[in-house]
Amino acid sequence: MIKRKVYPSYFLYGALILYLGLFVIPSIAGIAYSFTDWSVYSDEINFVGLDNFREVFSSRNNYFFYIKNTLIFTVITTVAKTVLGLGFALILTQKVKWLNFHRANMFIPSVLSALIIGMIFKSILNPNTGLLNEFLRTMGLSSLAKSWLSDPKIALGSVMAVDVWKGMGYIMTIFIAGIAAISPTYYEAADIDGASGVKKFFNITLPLLMPTFTVTTVLNVIYGLKVFDSIYVLTNGGPGFATEVLYTGVYKEFGQGRYAMGTALSSVMFIFMLIIGFFMIKLMMKSEVEE
Repeated sequence: MIKRKVYPSYFLYGALILYLGLFVIPSIAGIAYSFTDWSVYSDEINFVGLDNFREVFSSRNNYFFYIKNTLIFTVITTVAKTVLGLGFALILTQKVKWLNFHRANMFIPSVLSALIIGMIFKSILNPNTGLLNEFLRTMGLSSLAKSWLSDPKIALGSVMAVDVWKGMGYIMTIFIAGIAAISPTYYEAADIDGASGVKKFFNITLPLLMPTFTVTTVLNVIYGLKVFDSIYVLTNGGPGFATEVLYTGVYKEFGQGRYAMGTALSSVMFIFMLIIGFFMIKLMMKSEVEE
């Protein structure tokens, strides 16, 4: 019989103090400062109530674009990564030649630095010398050559496409693990009943993957709401406000010394993550199927 050693509860105090000091207290202080006019332009900090939040949600200000672009980015990239990740996971769980090579090749972009990927695609999407436009011109499709990162109409779409390319391999890996966890006996029974591949997918694979869908959706939504690095490297929020999101707004507000507005934007992002995450998990948990 193995005797487990129980450590005193005070062993946790050090970690708890660090957690409170580095995360909880700064978070509470940030929320508190969002109700003030704290800035580099004044030595005084005055309480202004909900004025900062009214300014954030006012359609007359640029902050409205931050929220709109963040939500658009989150929804589209979440759906695209989920669909493509699931599609490649279904393909790469079959008998495919060089299976591990293909899986690794799909997964590699997700572990590369966003700075490196941003610099590479900034070169590829260059309107004059970029590889993509040069390829289109060579193929006689010059009309399809665009200013991918400097045209306000397509800049956000271009950034989202790069982000989907980077992240779908990671989502694919999670789905592969979920598919591998499904017992083969379900498929064997379906084969005996003469079920087609489509029926097996919708009646076996998809329902049993609902816990995996919950995990991937939450991860994608959280990442989408707090996206910063890829947008900062590719467009820096431009052209104009076409690709501005909440975190680029926070970065620029702090850079301009408007600390209270920066913390207000951070608080808005935190509230979005909290509300959307809570309702999404609650909704998807109802659809989960236990084996």
